[in-house]
Amino acid sequence: MNRKIAIVAGVAALALGATAACGSGSGSSSGDGAKKGNYKLTFVQGVAGDAFYISMQCGIQAEAAKLGATVTTQGAQKFDPTLQTPVLQSVIASKPDAILIAPTDVSAMQQPIAQAKQQGIKIVLVDTTLTDPSVAVSAISSDNAGGGKAAFDAIKQLAPNGGKVLGVGVQPGISTTDARDKGFGDAAKADSKFTYLGVQYSQNDPAKAASIVSAALQKDPDIVGIFASNLFSAEGAATGIRQAGKQDKVKVVGFDAGPDQIKALQDGTVQALIAQQPATIGTDGVQQAIKALKGEQTTASIKTGFSIITKDNLSSAEGQAAAYKASC
Repeated sequence: MNRKIAIVAGVAALALGATAACGSGSGSSSGDGAKKGNYKLTFVQGVAGDAFYISMQCGIQAEAAKLGATVTTQGAQKFDPTLQTPVLQSVIASKPDAILIAPTDVSAMQQPIAQAKQQGIKIVLVDTTLTDPSVAVSAISSDNAGGGKAAFDAIKQLAPNGGKVLGVGVQPGISTTDARDKGFGDAAKADSKFTYLGVQYSQNDPAKAASIVSAALQKDPDIVGIFASNLFSAEGAATGIRQAGKQDKVKVVGFDAGPDQIKALQDGTVQALIAQQPATIGTDGVQQAIKALKGEQTTASIKTGFSIITKDNLSSAEGQAAAYKASC
């Protein structure tokens, strides 16, 4: 790649929500740990085995150990509310003092999470959110709309003459990827040098993403850039581009920076990655949970920043720090 994109380090480093929620000391949590100060926390991942959630788990475990709490981690094998709900129900039955959870759907997970709150368990939303996040003492996530805008900025650097750009999303109803798609689309529509072709959804299936991109390139062979809002969308987009023989003409910007994404960057499958700060989300999540359990004031909304990683800056200290972990 012959154009360097500067790292945007800590672009939105902890923008705190103006409204604070109070953790109530009178609303006792269900676990015995709360009475002793030995708090028992559970982290419910969006999906098990994903480097983003592993990195978040590392942050959660480190901060919990520092604050004298214990943590267990559970997650379904797919990012799916029908699979996450029974996992959450099992967690509720174990009576933790607080649950840190990444909801897999803004609507479908609303009631199951509300049931946890009804049991006196403190809720912290991490990464994703709900239609009504007031069920939680705090909601912590990346500035996903800002990340989508950064993805467009990366494409502008890669294709400075402008042209047609396409979004390949996951599925409607996921708060994070919806915000990324909107951030990218709004930025693209605001730039007269570019034509935004909209977003199409891969349903987390690389084969479907490849089909979407193949069809899009047949209809619009002059597409210059694609924003893929998660790993599987990026993998499929790269396949579709290869099938069309346009590897050197269509630039792909992906989201997240796990080992698979970093390899795709090194291999040239994608030209830039938007990296979140999952460990920071986890650290903040534990801090807010403990504050709520102690009856201290909590922050209703916290936004964390992101970085842009390219092949040019991957080996730098900032690039290495932004890459996600495969294990703690």
